[in-house]
Amino acid sequence: MGGAAVAGLLAGYGIAIPVGAVGAYLVAVTARAGWRTGAGAALGVATADGVYALLAVAGGSALVPVLAPVMTPLRWVSAVVLVVLGVRAGWGAFAAYRKGGLVSRDDGGDLAPGRAYLTFLGITILNPMTVIYFAALVLATGPSAPATPVDRTAFVVGALVASASWQLFLALGGTLLGRTLTSARGRLGTALVSSTLIVVLAVRLVVEG
Repeated sequence: MGGAAVAGLLAGYGIAIPVGAVGAYLVAVTARAGWRTGAGAALGVATADGVYALLAVAGGSALVPVLAPVMTPLRWVSAVVLVVLGVRAGWGAFAAYRKGGLVSRDDGGDLAPGRAYLTFLGITILNPMTVIYFAALVLATGPSAPATPVDRTAFVVGALVASASWQLFLALGGTLLGRTLTSARGRLGTALVSSTLIVVLAVRLVVEG
């Protein structure tokens, strides 16, 4: 059980630590909306990773050929959603700045924690590469792969804890960023930079897929 939990932790950090478009969006949302919303978003991402870890240990090898035909369409949908969110955030920040807004921590922060959780769960679940990643790790371990219900549970919990801790770390970074940039111009600059980064990373999701 201990070995399976450690394997799950390593797998969870392996998929979570590379910061892509979702991670960049998480930091941007937290900087605008505050810690509670960021924590909700972080747990949404972690939940999706946990679901895919569960699917992987429950039968990832059988899922790979099923998911293969829809990989590209789902990747495109994910990229389009992220681009729309990034552009919307940037445009909203610019519009608020022109009206004299962006002076408080609540600019663009209409995303409540519960809604943030569902939003980030949705955009993360659109990436089936996660289940293939976990499945490949499970298959690569051969005889030492988690086989019993206890070991499989430990693996999934480990992956969930790893993902949640990293996503919450990103949310903390967004909170500190939001507190540091208190001027309207500073917030506008951060919003535009983060929106651009989200769009670029979303495009890379498709191009490099």
